[in-house]
Amino acid sequence: MPLIPEEPQIHESAQGPRATPASGRTAPTPRPVPGPRPAAPSRPGRPGPLRPAPPMQRTPRDVAAKPASSGPAAGAAAPVTPQIQLIPASVEGALDAAEEAVDLLLDSGRAPGDVLVITTGEQHPWAAHELSFGETSYWAQHDAGDDVFYADVTSAARAASRPVVVVAVNGGPEDAAARALSAAHSRAGALLIVCGDPQRINSVLGAGV
Repeated sequence: MPLIPEEPQIHESAQGPRATPASGRTAPTPRPVPGPRPAAPSRPGRPGPLRPAPPMQRTPRDVAAKPASSGPAAGAAAPVTPQIQLIPASVEGALDAAEEAVDLLLDSGRAPGDVLVITTGEQHPWAAHELSFGETSYWAQHDAGDDVFYADVTSAARAASRPVVVVAVNGGPEDAAARALSAAHSRAGALLIVCGDPQRINSVLGAGV
């Protein structure tokens, strides 16, 4: 609510208007003009009313001059949104593009345990090979977090978050890309790389994934 400037007030002398003595009469003693009433004393445990500032020097109300709240929400860290990179690739070439992206990440200094790869269609050969020994052994390597982990869209929900997630849109059901991107976006801490058809990927991302 905008503040409305107060109109200036005209004040007489604290001793009242001057009286001009009448001829032959003694001027009566002027009565003093009562000053502002003192502020009420504060009650124990709660502040008393604020005494108004003198006219023409009134400051804005405390609410207007109060700085922004610094409650718990002000100091809370904002959710981290990963950076998204798109690598154009065909359905047949998406897995190879994902492999090249992983190689570049490792060459740039990323630890193998920082990377999760999700496929929408055919499984990565590493995942197919490890699953041949049983899911217990397969997920034990995931939990160890020592190497790049490969998962398909059906098992991506079980995978834990990692700093970098790479998605290879290499086929699968119609909704596979949307499910894979949703899982990847919620698990990527810093970077999300998507390899596939740009038109299809942008359509999925534009839908709010």
